[in-house]
Amino acid sequence: MKKTIFTLVILLGFQQIYAQPGDILIGKLKDKLAKVKDYFAVAQLKTDVAFMKLPISKVSVSYKYPDKFEIKKEGGISILPKGGMSVNLNSLILEGNYVVIPGGNAVWKGAPAVVLKLVPTTEGADLIILTLYINEADLLIKKAIATTKQNGTYELELDYGKYAQWGLPDNVRMLFNTKEFSLPKAVTLEYEGVAKNKKVEKKGLPNKGVIEIRYLSYVINKG
Repeated sequence: MKKTIFTLVILLGFQQIYAQPGDILIGKLKDKLAKVKDYFAVAQLKTDVAFMKLPISKVSVSYKYPDKFEIKKEGGISILPKGGMSVNLNSLILEGNYVVIPGGNAVWKGAPAVVLKLVPTTEGADLIILTLYINEADLLIKKAIATTKQNGTYELELDYGKYAQWGLPDNVRMLFNTKEFSLPKAVTLEYEGVAKNKKVEKKGLPNKGVIEIRYLSYVINKG
């Protein structure tokens, strides 16, 4: 019995040692993201799905610390995906209700990245696991892979420019499986409007889809 307890203590000790770098990195990332108390952004939304032919739309994006996030098309229609965590990572990172598991190192688009896996501890959370690819030098999330109960697994790819100091991307691409993912309400409404006047054949088409948001401007910390 004493030997078993001693073994468990050693294993827990090793776990804490290996988890510490990941916890430190997430802590630094949280400090950076927490500097953004709110923002309002103007962006363009592009939907690329095999059976949908939709024009690029103008959208507004608003955020308020720590977990208020909204995307709206002209006319005030919300386009957040049904279920899942949408294209905003700030809320989850800042809430901190997760266990951080180191995932080693990787290369993403030719640059080194630290891989961390976040497992939520909140009971009933839709997110099962989130894998982050982080540029440690700049404290920027370059890629995220989310596995959820409602929307299956999808990926986020983030590119940064003049707002990188705030941790805010210039471009976000969401890649998903159309069979598993519940598309945003405004996207489906627009598609249904097009489909009424045009026969759309889905059979034999790829199941992969992309939603891309290109941010044109941000207004940061103005209340």
